[in-house]
Amino acid sequence: MQSLFIHNGKETPEPVKAEVKGCVPTWLHGTLVRNGPALFSVGDSEYNHWFDGMSLIHSFTFKDGEVVYRSKFLKSHTYKKNIKADRIVVSEFGTMVYPDPCKNIFSRAFTHLSNIIPDFTDNNMINIIRYGQDYYATSEINYMNQIDPVTLDTIGRINYRNHIAINLATAHPHYDDEGNTYNMGTAIIGLGPPKYVIFKVPADVSGNPEQRKPALRHVQQICSLPFRSMLFPSYFHSFGMTENFIVFVEQPFKVDIVKLATAYFRGINWGSCLKFDKDSPTFFHLFNRMTGKRVSTCFYGDPLVVFHHINAYETEAHVVFDLIAYKDSNLYDMFYMKNLRMNTSSFIEANSNSSRPTSQRFVLPLHVNKDSPKGANLVTLADTTAAAIMKDDGEVFCQPEILFQGLELPNINYKFNSKKYRYFYGSKVDWSPQPNKIIKFDTVTKTHLEWHQDNCYPSEPVFVASPGAVDEDDGVILSSVISPDPNTSPFMLVLNAKTLEEVARAAIPATVHLDLHGLFIHNAK
Repeated sequence: MQSLFIHNGKETPEPVKAEVKGCVPTWLHGTLVRNGPALFSVGDSEYNHWFDGMSLIHSFTFKDGEVVYRSKFLKSHTYKKNIKADRIVVSEFGTMVYPDPCKNIFSRAFTHLSNIIPDFTDNNMINIIRYGQDYYATSEINYMNQIDPVTLDTIGRINYRNHIAINLATAHPHYDDEGNTYNMGTAIIGLGPPKYVIFKVPADVSGNPEQRKPALRHVQQICSLPFRSMLFPSYFHSFGMTENFIVFVEQPFKVDIVKLATAYFRGINWGSCLKFDKDSPTFFHLFNRMTGKRVSTCFYGDPLVVFHHINAYETEAHVVFDLIAYKDSNLYDMFYMKNLRMNTSSFIEANSNSSRPTSQRFVLPLHVNKDSPKGANLVTLADTTAAAIMKDDGEVFCQPEILFQGLELPNINYKFNSKKYRYFYGSKVDWSPQPNKIIKFDTVTKTHLEWHQDNCYPSEPVFVASPGAVDEDDGVILSSVISPDPNTSPFMLVLNAKTLEEVARAAIPATVHLDLHGLFIHNAK
């Protein structure tokens, strides 16, 4: 485990050509830009949690059957401050930093005062997203850093709060067919009543690229939802979207606001301010994408923790949404560095009682009214066992269909996002945070295919459709693969998305670090 997770990554700032075995399709023309933590110590100081590591941006550029790789650390304010000080001086999710005792008393007092309301790091190490024609390294905080997807240079920092009243926002937005971007955020402190906020950033395709202002300046709030509990808002990492609705899962994995505001003085990290309330239900909300109006029916289910939605769609007056669910919140704890330093067998034993990620399907009937029969299952779809039971109080209790166990980092053919679909892809995790297989799951036959190679660990699989494709799975799967074996170079894997058979692999003559999420940009110029 140690060799894959906790060593510091290295930049490859100049492009290097990969050695291709097999045939990379000549139609594959674009750049896969990926993001993840890769710098875990600065000087003599170390981070406590893997998600604290400073962002390393990778790119794999495909053109004429060739693959070119490069990587650069995100030159965030956090990165610059830490490197200049030769120590970690900016607090992160699992690492709270305190003033250098060598500083004078006035400097220390200012630092303490500034932490009454935390100004979060801008170490954006989760994903690459697009607003208009701008690409950003992002995490779940109010800051993003714009990047050049070709050179991977950091262009500059942008603050959501300068454009919309939110403190936090997800790193997993949705894009519609017109290029508009939809996202969700949370307004907690100093921005009016606490609430969840759903917003849209229109596609920005006009104007001189040299003079364009950020697309985010055109942001439009679609709607908002007050916190169910003012001091314990639900944490959310992603959300669902259909052609007409936004799907928000208000889960009982909550942020303790008082604890968050006082964490610095209590000597605890921000990660400890998340709490799973196993006795509270999960609520499912539907908002009309165009009007912002919320569907009035109260849909709820058993307590769960969700990080990643797979897809959502409408069919026969139902909203169907698939997600990866857990029965506890132990996943974050697994990624503390002290746990990742365990050998693999010890790690598996220590976490054997933790919940496995489970792919689940929920179905919400849209035509619910006071005359709906009590105790009846209101789901009338023939192709699912998911249920929605009408209760005596008029609320609807939702029970999921279990699709698959042990899969995370889900991905689909994005042309089918928000539409009825058949296939999803993901990384098999098998009681370890290390992905060790690529999975293709068929939601119709409930069967799956696997790609696996001993001692190799693939990243999140990314689907790229063939030109003019009609079939949903006509395309390729891209995944960067690393290995602790020094005799195995990291490589970009290209699979036939129909069969998961290897089409090509491109060995990278450089260090490639384990990452999280990314975005394929067609014909990046």
